[in-house]
Amino acid sequence: DIRIFVDTDSDLRIIRRIQRDVMERARSLESVISQYLNTVKPMHEEFVEPSKRNANIIVPEGGYNQVAMEMIQNQIRTHLGMLKPQ
Repeated sequence: DIRIFVDTDSDLRIIRRIQRDVMERARSLESVISQYLNTVKPMHEEFVEPSKRNANIIVPEGGYNQVAMEMIQNQIRTHLGMLKPQ
């Protein structure tokens, strides 16, 4: 098994959430911010962030880190028998 944690900047996470919830879900900015502060952020800090320490690989910059993405792809290919381990 391989455990991967995709780490994304907290500012980017809240911006994406606001854009999605306001544009796609017709929610008010106030309700999105309230939910984020009262539920999402505390749950992230309690459950998601601590799981980072259990990861074999931590991918910074979300999915935009090309080096990390290639490393993960190679690990998967190796696991599937498509590449020889390095």
